[in-house]
Amino acid sequence: MKYLVQNGVVVTPVNRFKADILVGDGIIQAIGAKLPESPDAQRIDASGKYVLPGAVDVHTHMALPFGGTVSSDDFADGTAAAAFGGVTTIIDFAIQAKGEKLADTVSKRRALADGMVYIDYGLHVSITDFTPAAMEEMVDIIKAGCPTFKLFMVYPDWAADDYTLLNAIKRASRNNGMIGVHAENLNLVTRNVAELLAAGKTEPKYHEVSRPDYVEAEAVARAIMWAEVGEGKLYVVHLSTARGLDKIRQAQRQGYPIMCETCPQYLVLTKDKYNEPDFGGAKYVMSPPLRSDADRDALWKGLASGEISNVGSDHCPFSMDQKKLGIAGFDKIPNGAPGVETTLMLLHSEGVLKGRITLEKMVEVTSQNPARIFGLRQKGAIEVGKDADLVVFDPKLKRRLGYQTLHTKNDYSPYEGLEVTGVPVLTMSRGVVVCDNGKLIGSKGAGRFVERKL
Repeated sequence: MKYLVQNGVVVTPVNRFKADILVGDGIIQAIGAKLPESPDAQRIDASGKYVLPGAVDVHTHMALPFGGTVSSDDFADGTAAAAFGGVTTIIDFAIQAKGEKLADTVSKRRALADGMVYIDYGLHVSITDFTPAAMEEMVDIIKAGCPTFKLFMVYPDWAADDYTLLNAIKRASRNNGMIGVHAENLNLVTRNVAELLAAGKTEPKYHEVSRPDYVEAEAVARAIMWAEVGEGKLYVVHLSTARGLDKIRQAQRQGYPIMCETCPQYLVLTKDKYNEPDFGGAKYVMSPPLRSDADRDALWKGLASGEISNVGSDHCPFSMDQKKLGIAGFDKIPNGAPGVETTLMLLHSEGVLKGRITLEKMVEVTSQNPARIFGLRQKGAIEVGKDADLVVFDPKLKRRLGYQTLHTKNDYSPYEGLEVTGVPVLTMSRGVVVCDNGKLIGSKGAGRFVERKL
């Protein structure tokens, strides 16, 4: 099928211009002003709208086992929601079980995704069993198209010690791979949680109290140290604090290849949400937790300056019934919230329209940078020869966010009731329309696993 996307304003990280785009055979075939009509091409009128490269969300957790349950969106539900939000590629996480080969970890995750996804996807591998065999196997996993690994510095069952983290960075960097870290100090979090529970402080709001900003900042600084010693790249996931950003800024100014993402929840919401009555604060229990107004402002500035390279959703939804597994203690509340569908809407409404970032920066941090950093060479840009992953975005359309108007299976949105301005109205993945004016018209299983190379 061919398409001619006409009369839209094409937005890139450096400029915007009115142009038509001809799509065929899954790729962008031509870009230009008033391209000639093609008799075999279906017209898409983008008058008065932006045409954006499809967003690349490099941080999702579909069907994630956590805290005795499984996140509520499977790969079909989650990628459908992503497409409605203008996301055309995700990178999800394959988390190793104890005693499991990394190749089996990848195979099991792909078995859940292949035949289910509406859009393209890749995988990071989260190593949790740090045997010599697992560390050796990293090289094979890189060659198999999964060159990025996540190590946890928190969660007792998954956490890597400093020796392991250092050696993983060395091994990845010498074989064209990269380590990402969930940076929180395990010992401090564990002690804080125990002290709060012993004092009878069990409500959701104490999740945030147990993880103060220095818990993140210290772990970020330590991970940077091991990246410097190991002479490797480092990627910090879901950065949430000004203190953590300051550590990254210092390393970047010294010339070290340290990169980081933040998430929409840390750009829009603050820790006052934990005070919602009737266990409502549980909706916002995620790690790291929501932070202060000052942290939020610092993250917007870091995004605008380029110190924060991109935005990932950390989409990991759990229903309120699942959250109630922690009704007797905040430490048992499954961590996570939905977000893959709302990223572009929030960045446009809360960022671009409020003057915090430019429209071009929004495209840079949601499309170009994540594709470039994570080796998605056909993604993230509106260029001839690239995959035709396109989003028609109406910058004036308003929507009130809520779980009933979004497409996740989850029964709440952390942004419930927030009105946004700017909504994706059509999403195309590899030249096939997936969503059009609120209707899902793509096919489950049409998405592909994408091998990546850094």
